Amino acid sequence: MFDVAPTELLLVVVVALVVIGPKDLPKAMRFVGKWMAKARGMARHFRSGLDTMMREAELEELEKQWREQNDAIMREFPRIDDVTASSATATTAPATTAEPATEADIDQAAAATPPETHAIPPKDGPLP
Repeated sequence: MFDVAPTELLLVVVVALVVIGPKDLPKAMRFVGKWMAKARGMARHFRSGLDTMMREAELEELEKQWREQNDAIMREFPRIDDVTASSATATTAPATTAEPATEADIDQAAAATPPETHAIPPKDGPLP
């Protein structure tokens, strides 16, 4: 971190021993250690706050992308319930005639009903 060589550390210890003195050196080392611990704790707290903010921003971005993709998929493939409910209310006509249906009537009824949009995927194979 600070890249202190052993000879430089020895020089700092000798200078501290001469300046502070052998009697007060342990107190000074404890004081420096406490301040170093406080500084590291504050740096750790700051870094964790930044990491949390970055994670939240990434999650918001991913959630936005998910919503956009989900909306696109829902527009492309509407639910069968919604389609059949809207087509059933629009195409219900009372059947008062007892005539047999002709091929033209059957083709017209098939054209009026929308195709299924959700097929059930196979259980063991990939999706189509």
